[in-house]
Amino acid sequence: MSTQPTTTDLEWTELDQRAVDTARVLAADAVQKVGNGHPGTAMSLAPAAYTLFQKVMRHDPADADWVGRDRFVLSAGHSSLTLYTQLYLAGFGLELDDLKAFRTWGSKTPGHPEYGHTTGVETTTGPLGQGVANAVGMAMAARYERGLFDPEAAEGESPFDHYIYCVAGDGCLQEGISAEASSMAGHQKLGNLVLLWDDNHISIEGDTETAVSEDTCKRYESYGWHVQRVAPKPDGDLDPHALHDAIEAARKVTDKPSFIAMRSIIAWPAPNAQNTEAAHGSALGDDEVAATKRVLGFDPEQTFEVSDEVIGHTRKALERGQAARAVWEKSYQQWRDNNPERAAEYDRIAAGELPKGWQDSIPVFEPGKGVATRAASGKVLQALGAVVPELWGGSADLAGSNNTTIDKTSSFLPAGNPLPEADPYGRTIHFGIREHAMAAEMNGIALHGNTRVYGGTFLVFSDYMRNAVRLSALMHLPVTYVWTHDSIGLGEDGPTHQPVEHLAALRAIPGLNVVRPADANETAIAWREILTRWTKEFGKGAPHGLALTRQGVPTYEPNEDAAKGGYVLFEAEGGDAQVVLIATGSEVHVAVGARERLQADGVPTRVVSMPSVEWFEEQDQGYRDSVLPPSVTARVAVEAGIGLTWHKYVGDAGRIVSLEHFGASADGKVLFEEFGFTAENVAAVARESLASAQR
Repeated sequence: MSTQPTTTDLEWTELDQRAVDTARVLAADAVQKVGNGHPGTAMSLAPAAYTLFQKVMRHDPADADWVGRDRFVLSAGHSSLTLYTQLYLAGFGLELDDLKAFRTWGSKTPGHPEYGHTTGVETTTGPLGQGVANAVGMAMAARYERGLFDPEAAEGESPFDHYIYCVAGDGCLQEGISAEASSMAGHQKLGNLVLLWDDNHISIEGDTETAVSEDTCKRYESYGWHVQRVAPKPDGDLDPHALHDAIEAARKVTDKPSFIAMRSIIAWPAPNAQNTEAAHGSALGDDEVAATKRVLGFDPEQTFEVSDEVIGHTRKALERGQAARAVWEKSYQQWRDNNPERAAEYDRIAAGELPKGWQDSIPVFEPGKGVATRAASGKVLQALGAVVPELWGGSADLAGSNNTTIDKTSSFLPAGNPLPEADPYGRTIHFGIREHAMAAEMNGIALHGNTRVYGGTFLVFSDYMRNAVRLSALMHLPVTYVWTHDSIGLGEDGPTHQPVEHLAALRAIPGLNVVRPADANETAIAWREILTRWTKEFGKGAPHGLALTRQGVPTYEPNEDAAKGGYVLFEAEGGDAQVVLIATGSEVHVAVGARERLQADGVPTRVVSMPSVEWFEEQDQGYRDSVLPPSVTARVAVEAGIGLTWHKYVGDAGRIVSLEHFGASADGKVLFEEFGFTAENVAAVARESLASAQR
């Protein structure tokens, strides 16, 4: 039984057109009321958005999270009213008062769409191009999900088959992230992805001739996409019939993503504002709004005018959604009846639960051996891969260095790829040298649901990813970043590859948990804690960034308190601690060496390993004081990066052994020696702190 609606010719009535024009005047009124916003694109795109929400997409406005739904991503997030007006018309929960409250405190209609804040919004979009990459990630996740639960089904016959629709503007396609993601989508042959480009030739600075002269359609053809161009009607308005035909043609192409270029006139049909840059990001003005209403046959004296006939017509989307869901439920139940084991697995994954006994697979490493934490992470991932089938991921072309290959025999690659390990439902993702798109695609994968994703690169390249990482945190998405080569310890590649400011900069992102384990066992505990913390409930999940060493570091006895973010690794001997040494990652063993020297001189010294400041700050004050006693003011923090993180922990008498400058090209051991990350220097700095505390 097919779970997708049967292709039919578009039925377009005068009431449909009136609903489209209603969306236009609502957009103009909403921006005019608040005095700022982006009316023009919402006005010109209204026919496209209406066609998708009312005529094309499979969704149920009464249950916006229905797993069988198609997804809609508005990459051009500044045109949020394009989405809000359709959510209102279709009955997703927005009402007229919400549109009247556009861009105001506490409203359901913020300036850019926000996931988890407004029902029906699939992702937070604002920075241009992010939505394109989110949509690519969703399309990838849909394929992997199908592989988990229904891989043998014929094309279009599985309850897990659905489409991802994305609307992007000129700005989205100028941003490099969309090029990275679109290249990936073409390579992956994501036939479930349809990207609609609003080709309106206008950006903030005016006509796009100021900045762009390429043939965008040919660019997408070169990526391996199925490309169509939709011409406007003679009056310049978008043609819903031509657009609908193009979407239906796109859905029939199952071995390529589809790109539909829609030529539009921004702010159509405003008599004076259409086709101007002012209409992109400014209110039209009372006179122009009134003139537009006259053109469309609305009362210029009324605001937020919606007839009973229009809202009654568009809210029939609720009935259609219920009917579509009933068809899907039959297919879904048939699948469950025929696949009881997979159905049980689906229920577990959908509930956000992990397999029973999964923790038992995590390795424990022998104390004393020198192991790079990146290598330990790789062993943990391979062990988890054997028991957690929903876990998948890869690297931005650095898998051998990041140790992120979860299964060497299974690569997420489309049918027809010549590599022997290629599998459309494979475990290991080859993101290519596309760090920014990788991060945003991971966001899309997490938003899609029913899988758990990780992605790796060098820590220094987190700068390329930062905007998408920030959005991970803003949306509370449980994605995991595996950042290796985390300090000057990587050695000869030099300062271009040696992260210095990155740990502090990443810790500055609210809601991102940075974890820098000291050794192999802390790495294993960190992975266990990250998976344990994964949750489907919005507002509870969080992204994690693992910062891992290239070089080997000593392995200590495992301590479960590592999951609390900070703990006493070695206690003071010969009395209460007189000084506390706090360290992370590869500098922990340096602090341990300093402790040995201080203890030998009769100075009781405690070593605190603090793999995650964020996890530590979650603990109650009593626990934090037990680790860092307020009475001990002689403290030294040791981390091979800038010291911004540590001032609050060391206090006035404390000291920080940090790196306040770029590194150099030399062996990592040499750099640690030259830049003062030695047991001798840390012990000397500790004595300075002791002297300061005793004054």
